[in-house]
Amino acid sequence: MTDPSRGGLKSPELPEATAGPTQLLLPFVPYAAISIVHVAFVFIGNPLAGPTKLLLMPLLAVAILWASAGVRPWPGKALSLLLLGVLFSWLGDGSSAFFPMFADEVPMMLACFGIAHVFYVLLMWRGRGLARGGFPKWALGYVAAYALLVSLLVPHTGDLTVPVLFYGALLVATAAFAARCGGLIAWGGFWFLASDAILSFRIFTPDAMPDWTSGAVMLTYTLGQGLIAYGVVRALATRAN
Repeated sequence: MTDPSRGGLKSPELPEATAGPTQLLLPFVPYAAISIVHVAFVFIGNPLAGPTKLLLMPLLAVAILWASAGVRPWPGKALSLLLLGVLFSWLGDGSSAFFPMFADEVPMMLACFGIAHVFYVLLMWRGRGLARGGFPKWALGYVAAYALLVSLLVPHTGDLTVPVLFYGALLVATAAFAARCGGLIAWGGFWFLASDAILSFRIFTPDAMPDWTSGAVMLTYTLGQGLIAYGVVRALATRAN
């Protein structure tokens, strides 16, 4: 088209590039692969379970950045909250390695994951294009789950009762706000809650939990984190369209 004011040709305006489903999913393959390997190691008691655990969240962070690189406009604020949640989850995963100055790793694990859940709640609450409406009625089940978990765990939590109560509230809040986002994010919140519920019983009532529940913790955890991350990136990419 001719631009009369310049006496030349005017370049046509091209639509901004957006990421397709395959482009969004491919970056999560390495995370999924290491998750499968790690969970298998945990179930069979392989000593490589520890090192592979510390690879999970870095690979998830890489997947988030890779998958969102083609999204325009780039949702920097929302992705920052998501990545901060992943970062503090990683610190929680490796609390014994990252905070060796503490004899008991549980308080720092609760603190790191508690901060991670704060970022997840902020993301799902404030992230434009994520929530699909109000809280669904079935999300009230999370309140009942919290009450049940508290009633079963508090007799065994001792000095950690108050931190456990606060952490449980943040965990349930993440699951409830994820329910507002529907689909993959809602399922991610559910599996994250299931993972921490199993882990709580393993920590505070170890004699009642069979060995295989250690693998169940990581199976549900990797699934929950992956679904939340992929669901958020896909929702943000859809919003950009």
